[in-house]
Amino acid sequence: MSLRYQIICRILLSSICILVLGGAIAVWQARQSVAKEVDASIHLALQLITLGIADTPVFQQSDDLSRFSALRQTRHLSIQLQKPDGQLIHFAGENQPSNPEEMPPGWFIRLVKSDYPKVEHQLNMQDGKLLTLIIQAQPLDEITEVWQESAAFFASISLLTLLTFLAVNLVFNKSLKSIAVIVDALRLIETGQYRQQLPPFSTQEFDDIAKAINHMTVELEKARQENRALTQHSLAIQEEERQRLSQELHDELGQSLTAIKVMAVTAGHRKADAAKITSSISEICDHLMTVVRSMMQQLHPLVLTELGLKATLEEMVNHWSERNADLQLTIRCSDAVDGLDKNLTIQVFRVIQECLTNVVRHAQAHKVSIDLEKLDQPHICLQLKVQDDGRGCDLQTTSQGFGLLGIKERIKSLDGELQVSSQPGAGMLINARIPLI
Repeated sequence: MSLRYQIICRILLSSICILVLGGAIAVWQARQSVAKEVDASIHLALQLITLGIADTPVFQQSDDLSRFSALRQTRHLSIQLQKPDGQLIHFAGENQPSNPEEMPPGWFIRLVKSDYPKVEHQLNMQDGKLLTLIIQAQPLDEITEVWQESAAFFASISLLTLLTFLAVNLVFNKSLKSIAVIVDALRLIETGQYRQQLPPFSTQEFDDIAKAINHMTVELEKARQENRALTQHSLAIQEEERQRLSQELHDELGQSLTAIKVMAVTAGHRKADAAKITSSISEICDHLMTVVRSMMQQLHPLVLTELGLKATLEEMVNHWSERNADLQLTIRCSDAVDGLDKNLTIQVFRVIQECLTNVVRHAQAHKVSIDLEKLDQPHICLQLKVQDDGRGCDLQTTSQGFGLLGIKERIKSLDGELQVSSQPGAGMLINARIPLI
């Protein structure tokens, strides 16, 4: 069942409960009201009769009984005088409604009407006979009045309930329309249309949701653009690396092998110069070994597999220090990093390598410190800090280059957290935490 029908059913059930409860309260109040009114009328009539006969303890047949005719207008009561022979004289009876349509329904009369007391009073006649004054309740006119009041009350409750239901339904329909707009937008976002923007809503809660979704789509679009640019940059670097390797293989390895072949053929014909040719071949082989070792170091440092991360980082720092004499490099690395996972090790090595590349290319720094340690508190993780005293930059206004994006993606692939802090003229601090569990 949809949310609309669930809420409509609950509203209808609540409305029915309110109407039933209101009707029960109205009937109970009507029953109490009629009972009190009838009881008060009986006591009033009895008191009037008692006061009227107080000065006449003995009645005559014709004159004295005529005073009871004044009780004809008494409401809610049936007053009769019973003679010794059983004949009944009616002084006041049931007041029927003038309009039959005003009669309350039978079920209402049965619910409101109750058992009322019957009062009998003995009167002495002059001839010694006794007359019986009978007073009974006839609450039909009072029930009719109560029915009209209850009907008005019940109609008011029904109207109020109907208006409440309509108001809630209108508000709910408006909310459902807003929800439908949000759901449609989310379906478009799911297909990759991150530029989809939700309109503002008049309801604050839906407007807050729309703003959050719009902010999310902006960030998703930004991330997609960055990933696209990073992918294109990675492909370009890959093609450049392949081209460079191909060029080096052609220029260095190809030419050297050709020279070795020529020298070997010459040595076969000119045995007198064999020692000189052998020396040249040895020099060329040494050069080839240096070239191949450099290429292998760039592709994958073998020392990383053989000696571990700490030794590899120390060798890399020494290599960078030799190539950049004006740059003071310091590294502090704990021995615990050598037992890390192979994938984690190579990723951390590439992050530090990229950091040093960015420092040399852009920072114009004089000092760089690298701290890599394994922490046990509050969680087991690997913490990396790379700090320089270069020119820095304003991260809010400066777009991040591919170097920082690559570092960010590598740390993200390890489920780590990266914080980059920098101010113009105050250098840059790269702080990364990588969980080890």
